[in-house]
Amino acid sequence: MYNLVSIVNGFLLLITIFSFHSITLSQTYPVKGQFIASGLTSNDIPDSWSSYETIIGYIPTLSLKKELSNDKLVDAEWAYHLKRYYTGDSLFNFIANNHRLWIRYSSNKIEARFGIQKIVFGPTQILRPLSWFDTFDLKDPSGQTNGVESFRLRWFPSNNIAIWSWLINNDVDTLSFGGRAEISSEIGEFGFTYHQDPSKTMQLVGQTNIPVFNSQNRIALDYRFDGFIGFWNESVLIKSYRSNIKMVSIGVDYTLPILNGILVMTESMYIQSKYNNIQSNQNFSVFMASIPIGMIHQLMYISQMDWKEDKTYQYLRWSSTYDAYSLNMIISMNPKRNQYDIPVSLLPKSLSGFGTGIQFMFIYNH
Repeated sequence: MYNLVSIVNGFLLLITIFSFHSITLSQTYPVKGQFIASGLTSNDIPDSWSSYETIIGYIPTLSLKKELSNDKLVDAEWAYHLKRYYTGDSLFNFIANNHRLWIRYSSNKIEARFGIQKIVFGPTQILRPLSWFDTFDLKDPSGQTNGVESFRLRWFPSNNIAIWSWLINNDVDTLSFGGRAEISSEIGEFGFTYHQDPSKTMQLVGQTNIPVFNSQNRIALDYRFDGFIGFWNESVLIKSYRSNIKMVSIGVDYTLPILNGILVMTESMYIQSKYNNIQSNQNFSVFMASIPIGMIHQLMYISQMDWKEDKTYQYLRWSSTYDAYSLNMIISMNPKRNQYDIPVSLLPKSLSGFGTGIQFMFIYNH
C-alpha cells in the first residue's frame, strides 16, 4: 500500500507545476509561522532529572493558492514541526516532522482536501468523546493539534446541511473510512458520525487513550444549542470483537453579565468499557471560568475531577495577547507521581502534568 505522504508529495509537485504556472517570479509566496519558547518547573521531580524544563519550537508554514474562477479555488499548504525538549541543558525529546502537507479544491458546494491535515469536529470543549483524529487541548495556548494522513470530502447541499466523508491512513498503513452529517436548525445543531477501522492491532482512542482491540466500528451523535445558555452533548459507541465502549459527555456554558463578561462552563463525561465481559466505569467533570481583562489580558481557570481515582487537576492561566505575540503564565496543581497506582518507573519523566508547577510561555505568530 502506498504511503499517503508519498502520494501527497507527488501531488504537491504537480500542483506547483500545473496549477500555479501563471504565478510570476516577482510574486511572493505567503509564508507564516509560529515560534514557541517555554520554561517549566515543578515540585515533583523524577530521579536524575532537572528541576526545570525548557521547550523551543517553530512551525514554518508555506501556503499557495490559485483561483480557478469566482467560486473555485485550488490551494496547498506545507508546515514543518520542529520542537526540542530540554531538562536542564540536556535534550530529552524532539519533534521533526511534517505538521501539515495538503492540497485542496474548493467551491461553493464542495471542498476536497488530501494530505496531512487537521480533522476536528464535535461541540464539546474539554471532555471530548469525539476526539478521534486530533490532539486539541483547550489548555494549550498554541492551539495546535496533530494532523492525520487522509482524504476528506465535504459537500454543502444547502446552507444548513454539511456532509463529510474521509479516508484515513493510520500508523500501521491501514486505511479506515467514515463520514459525518451536520444539520443546523432553529432548535440547534445536530451531528451524526460513523467510522470503520479494519486494523487488527490494539489502538488508543480519544484523549483518554482507551484501548480498542481488533477492527472496530464507531457511531456517534452530537447536539448543540445556543440560547439563554449554551448546551451540548456527545454520545459515542465503539464496538469491536472483544470490546464495547460507551462514552457520553454533556456540557453547558453561560456568560455572566459582570465586568466585561465572565464565561463559565461545565462538562461531565461518563465512560463504560467492556473487555471480554469485564466492565469498568469512569466519570470525569470539569469546570472552567474565563475572564477578559481589558482588550489584551485574559484569566482562565480550569478544574477537572477524576471521580473514580479521586484526583483533582487545577489549571490557572494569565494570557496577554498582542498583534503578533502572546505572553502566558500557567500555574498547575496535579497529583504527584506517588499518588498514582502505577509504578513510578512507568510514568512519563517530564515535569508536565505532575505536582504543582509554574510555566512561562512566549508565542510569536507571523
